[in-house]
Amino acid sequence: MSKGSIGVTTNNIFPVIKKFLYSDHEIFLRELISNAVDATQKLKTLATAGDFKGDIENLKVNVSIDKEAGTLTVSDNGIGMTADDVEKYINQIAFSGAEEFLNKYKDSANAIIGHFGLGFYSAFMVAKKVEIRTRSYQDDAAAVRWTCDGSPEYEMEECDKAERGTDVILYIDDDEKEFLETLRIETLLRKYCRFLPVPIIFGKEQEWKDGKMVDTDRDKVINDVEPLWARTPSELKDEDYLKFYHAIQPMQDDPLFWIHLNVDYPFTLTGILYFPKIKNNLDIRKDRIQLYCNQVFVTDSVEGVVPEFLMLLQGVIDSPDIPLNVSRSYLQSDRNVKKISSYITKKVAQRLEEIAKNSPKEFEEKWNDIKIFIEYGMLSDEKFCDAAMKFMLLQDVEGKYFNYDDYKKLIEGEQTDKDGNLIYLYATDKETQYPHIKAATDKGYSVLLMDGQLDTPFVGMLEQKNEKSRFVRVDADVIDRLIVKENTTQSSFTHDQEQLASSLFQSQIPTIEKCNFMVNLAAMKADEMPVVITQSEYMRRMKEMAKFQPGMSFYGEFPDTYNLTLNTAHPLITKLVEDAQAALGEQIKDFDNKLAAADAAIKAIRNLDKDGKGVPEDKKEALSENEKQAGELRKAKESVIADYAAGQDKVKQLIDIALLGHGLLKGEALSQFLARSVNLL
Repeated sequence: MSKGSIGVTTNNIFPVIKKFLYSDHEIFLRELISNAVDATQKLKTLATAGDFKGDIENLKVNVSIDKEAGTLTVSDNGIGMTADDVEKYINQIAFSGAEEFLNKYKDSANAIIGHFGLGFYSAFMVAKKVEIRTRSYQDDAAAVRWTCDGSPEYEMEECDKAERGTDVILYIDDDEKEFLETLRIETLLRKYCRFLPVPIIFGKEQEWKDGKMVDTDRDKVINDVEPLWARTPSELKDEDYLKFYHAIQPMQDDPLFWIHLNVDYPFTLTGILYFPKIKNNLDIRKDRIQLYCNQVFVTDSVEGVVPEFLMLLQGVIDSPDIPLNVSRSYLQSDRNVKKISSYITKKVAQRLEEIAKNSPKEFEEKWNDIKIFIEYGMLSDEKFCDAAMKFMLLQDVEGKYFNYDDYKKLIEGEQTDKDGNLIYLYATDKETQYPHIKAATDKGYSVLLMDGQLDTPFVGMLEQKNEKSRFVRVDADVIDRLIVKENTTQSSFTHDQEQLASSLFQSQIPTIEKCNFMVNLAAMKADEMPVVITQSEYMRRMKEMAKFQPGMSFYGEFPDTYNLTLNTAHPLITKLVEDAQAALGEQIKDFDNKLAAADAAIKAIRNLDKDGKGVPEDKKEALSENEKQAGELRKAKESVIADYAAGQDKVKQLIDIALLGHGLLKGEALSQFLARSVNLL
């Protein structure tokens, strides 16, 4: 028997390992089983190289619990160790046997998991003593027993062990007894070892017999040694992909489609990513894509490897080239990570383009399910955006789909304004905006339906990417001013009539909380609506963008601004203005004459300011008096018009009809409208 000290620089290394090496103590099981799998893979590599002639058909890893003895054992029938191997790889912390083996057999040992030489020592996080019993594959090697109680002191001696391989026996600490529970260990095995390339055996399969569950003689294999992503895509059917999806994402609807990743240069990456049904619920979760390294589960927090917008996908990716920290618990920043991220983005874009090109009908049918994913990707990733412009779809209010270039060609003739801007008209609600949609389609214009959760920032992005293009909501103005042509119709109203009409209607607009209304006039067709309510595209869009960008939140506090537009060509508007002129003509004329005199006096006094120093001191009082008089005259004039308008039910009725069409007539105002409607009938 020999004794010695493990080669470390401080006696405190084990407390450090126990507390800080791994974020979760449960990781020890993954590390020990990874080492056991490595032992079997090394033996296969030796056999491939001709350095081992024995049987490699029944390679496996066994995990067992002995609650009475307080032990958990991980056993393999892999390469095993000699006494020299134990001295070299166990007694020197951070000397990785896997790393050395990889360097020697670099052309055929890519499935080796370990790299840091620390995984074994994770056992001391949960064990008060660890025992190794090992026998090398070499015919003349003696079996070795190694024990350590968590201090730098160890004991090593020859022992009896008939079979090749290694047993690691953990004497579980009193504070970690959960790791002697069958259910706990099986849960961890299924989490971390579900797809390891060697059978992981934990107990026996059970069956119902004589009123209870009893063990059979069949080993319970925890894992799938050949997961779907490790197989050749050409040999797989849709049923295989769907079965695998439901295995990793139980209780989910079938995915829309999937991508099988398989690349071996300039890095190694395999995996399967699924497109779930997202619809209008933008739910970015960080645990839907699982990261594996040589089929060992590493993490489901894949930020960096997978771009944020792809977090909407589900599935697995596996790569030995993703740099991990020493505990394999999280990722390290690295150039390879960026390359892998770019590759995944590229493959997703290629797959979507392929479906759009080869199965356009299928792509259209699934568009509403994947629209939010594609828009989110285009908004957050410039390269994906450029690629997606080839396959993204636009849908019009009639339910027809167009790719962007085709739609652009469709509307260029009719929807280009006098300045050469291409105007994309869109609606966000087919029901409430129906009158505006009908006015546009009657004029020969096409209207898109943009009712998605991300459509507000999305249309802004499209405007930025396409020069001389503007997206305008169909209710942003009257139809003739949405796309301004050279031959715009001029109003037949005089200046005085326009002022009277504006005052007449402005005075009767009801007060609505957080809403401002401005009256303006437009010469539309005589058979169009007499009064139309529209909302400024700019301010409305700014308020909507405030929901997405915290820096713009102040826009959300602004009141909604609406235009109440009078159709000066409509007989009702013409009649109301003419009647008001007949009733108020003399009064208004008197006000206008007095206002003209006051304004002339104000102008004359202001003209005395020749050098920019202000009006002369002796004229300031006269200026103030005239300005006060002008203000009072305007106020009095508006009051006279408002008093008259208050008695004109048709004015109120036309305003309320416009408000009702825009969903703004509610409460008491709605009740008054209904009562007035009956009276007018």
